[in-house]
Amino acid sequence: MLKFIVKLHPEIAIKSRSVRKRFTKVLENNIKIVLRKLDEKVQVKNNWDNISVVTLSDDPQVRLDFIDGLQRIPGIVQFIEVTETNYENLHDIYEIALDLIGHTIAGKTFCVRCKRQGKHDFTSTDVERYVGGGLNQHIEGARVQLSRPEVTIRIEIKDDKAYIVTQTHLGMAGFPLPTQEDVLSLMSGGFDSGVASYQMIRKGARTHFLFFNLGGAAHEIGVKQASYYIWKQFSSTHKVKFISVDFEPVVAEILENVENSQMGVVLKRMMMRAGSQIAEKMGVQALVTGESIGQVSSQTLANLSVIDRVTETLILRPLIQHDKQEIINIARKIGTAEMAETMPEYCGVISKKPTVKAKIQVIEAEEQKFDFDVLNTVVSNARMMDIRDIDVEAKQELKEAEAVTDLPAGAVVVDIRSPEEEDANPLDIADVEVVHLPFFRLATKFGDLPQDKDYYLYCAKGVMSQLQALILHENGFANVKVYRP
Repeated sequence: MLKFIVKLHPEIAIKSRSVRKRFTKVLENNIKIVLRKLDEKVQVKNNWDNISVVTLSDDPQVRLDFIDGLQRIPGIVQFIEVTETNYENLHDIYEIALDLIGHTIAGKTFCVRCKRQGKHDFTSTDVERYVGGGLNQHIEGARVQLSRPEVTIRIEIKDDKAYIVTQTHLGMAGFPLPTQEDVLSLMSGGFDSGVASYQMIRKGARTHFLFFNLGGAAHEIGVKQASYYIWKQFSSTHKVKFISVDFEPVVAEILENVENSQMGVVLKRMMMRAGSQIAEKMGVQALVTGESIGQVSSQTLANLSVIDRVTETLILRPLIQHDKQEIINIARKIGTAEMAETMPEYCGVISKKPTVKAKIQVIEAEEQKFDFDVLNTVVSNARMMDIRDIDVEAKQELKEAEAVTDLPAGAVVVDIRSPEEEDANPLDIADVEVVHLPFFRLATKFGDLPQDKDYYLYCAKGVMSQLQALILHENGFANVKVYRP
């Protein structure tokens, strides 16, 4: 049997009783949705100040899957693994602790902390002294230290049951989904938009995805996969929409009619206009962007102010004060960095000397030259789909980017990892030709390879290679597959 005690995010605990009750009930339901996919008979019980999770399975893989699932549910600040046992006296509790966690304190300083509920002929302090003293005597190198110990052994006693905490895991924290209103996140597939979407999910907002396509089918495939990954990992308890807008006509209109230095701000305002119209149709109250102050020319305070004035829809910028490296670090933590690194870059418009202090009068004058029928047309033609359908689409597309574990004779493997990854862990396959071509050079250099051979793309996790294979297919290279050893 496995048992976990789920601790609520502290901001839930300080809510009013009615709000706390609602949030905790939502979290309980979300835990059931996620874990019942792993074990239909899992028991999830709301205990007001925590939620207990019990599975009768003793399969080590089920344990790992439960840990992974709980770590991806918003609203959980941490959860502990506990072993539940009956006891008759303090010595029973000591022997259980010795067997379960004695090995974790060898050669270390430690202390014992006990919480107790019910009527007993001993106190919590008695438990701490007895168990701590016994472990101190019988574990080589272990030493009791009440202030700042290396290991804290936690024991909870409730009536005739003792619970020994064997491991503590950190969760996402934040609020359960969907305890906040829905939002519409502008997704480009890069580091910023993915992390911004994650941050809103973490705050309990059901997050839909809006993509302004500036680069054709290859770009859309990449952004769809990135959006689906974020939804699947962190918010699969609730359905959301993916909306794609063909923005190339808008870009063309800007390039033809708007003064060069003002194009970046005008493009952003057009995106906000379009996003606001789509959000209104969906009944969504806020847009989300990955903008950060000063990161690029359009993201100065002056420019952001002018961009915001184009709509009355609330624009949320959860990364507004983050440094780029902080954003990249979060992307690596949540698993979106590899997709962001390989995502095609489409800036839409490139100004020679972009304004960093846009003036609303100048921007509005430039927009007078813009044919707004173009914007209205692309918005009316926006394609909306259930994000779950992306998986069906991807499976159909991935048939073209077939993945193999065994290489046929004459195959050529293309190692698309970065030079740093390649140097750290070289790929060497007996009797197989390996070509080193980093992912960021594939678009320009793959066509230089002899096209009478079949090529198998390789990367560490397979995500980047699949995406790049699909992009190469879109560009007419049918001789590309994926190598997954």
